[in-house]
Amino acid sequence: MEGIGQINGADETLPAASSEATVQLAQNSRSAVLMDADSGTIIFEKNSHGKLPPASITKIMTMLLTMDAIRDGKLKMTDKVSTSEYAASMGGSQIFLEPGEEMTLEEMLKGIAMASGNDASVAVAEKIAGSEQAFVQMMNDKAKELGMNDTHFVNCNGLPADNHYTSAHDIALMSQALLQYPEITKFTGAYEDYLRQNTDKKFWLVNTNKLVRFYTGADGLKTGYTSEAKYCLSATAKRDNLRVIAVVLGEPNTKTRNNEVSQMFDYAFAQYASVPLIKKGDPIGEVKVEKGMDAKLNIHAERSYQVLIKKGDAKDQVRYELVAPQSIKAPIEKGQSLGKIVVYQGDKAVKEYPVESAQSVAKADWWTMFKRTCSKLFFVKE
Repeated sequence: MEGIGQINGADETLPAASSEATVQLAQNSRSAVLMDADSGTIIFEKNSHGKLPPASITKIMTMLLTMDAIRDGKLKMTDKVSTSEYAASMGGSQIFLEPGEEMTLEEMLKGIAMASGNDASVAVAEKIAGSEQAFVQMMNDKAKELGMNDTHFVNCNGLPADNHYTSAHDIALMSQALLQYPEITKFTGAYEDYLRQNTDKKFWLVNTNKLVRFYTGADGLKTGYTSEAKYCLSATAKRDNLRVIAVVLGEPNTKTRNNEVSQMFDYAFAQYASVPLIKKGDPIGEVKVEKGMDAKLNIHAERSYQVLIKKGDAKDQVRYELVAPQSIKAPIEKGQSLGKIVVYQGDKAVKEYPVESAQSVAKADWWTMFKRTCSKLFFVKE
């Protein structure tokens, strides 16, 4: 595999990821997507942008915002979450929370991920945002941030509501985002557990996603059912170095849903491999900083990058290049765009990833600029 090359120049536009038009998958679904979780490459799609009710798959976004809150230090798994009367009044799938009952955030996540608790979802939403309405605004803001253009949420649990919809494509995007927190599979991948242990109200949790028990490598993510949405599932499985996401909406029954998702997994694992491209922390390149406190900005990989290839394709034909300007003016903010990594397979660009600054660089003061100018005047390199 080829290594780093830095290109300084204009932006390039990549062709959209192509799907396998010849393969027949998810034939009984209303909509489906099969995605490589690491690169986001679409392997297969069927009516992927059709706007449909997602039922309890909605809770993937609820879990994602919960994990964001933990990452940002706003919540801890050990924090107590109190149940309001409104949260306790939710029907459908629930863990039978009573008004005023408290559980840890970790226990609530178990109830959401495994038992699809509508009551637990609202309790957590209220803990994070103060009200479900405010939390739903956060959900829609996050959807926009992720590029989920086929989506509008009305509640945090997926109970039937007017104007509450998403698409298989958007569900794959938010599933991919949730999997950036690998610890979530501790909840989504468990087949059974208990709540209220050591009490007379001990509650047995059994995962609504039976694939986590019966399909090797499956460890999530979320089922859904309403009479309008029919049987839905966003599932993920990992074998060797390849993790895939399979989404189906509108399946006629659970058996068909599980069989068709299993077939999607089988196809992906038989046909594709994930090739490591860049390890987290690897140097990618550098950009000169004009009039900054630092004269240059070293760019390192913020995460590991992988690329999806067909089994049998030559791995040594995969390479990447950094497309970035030679220099950029200070000040530079942490998270500011610096360019992108473009991945090539042979001469074909197959994927791109944004590159952002991992640190801030302040504008240089006059003394720093004076010293820098003097060093250039008196220590000129030949």
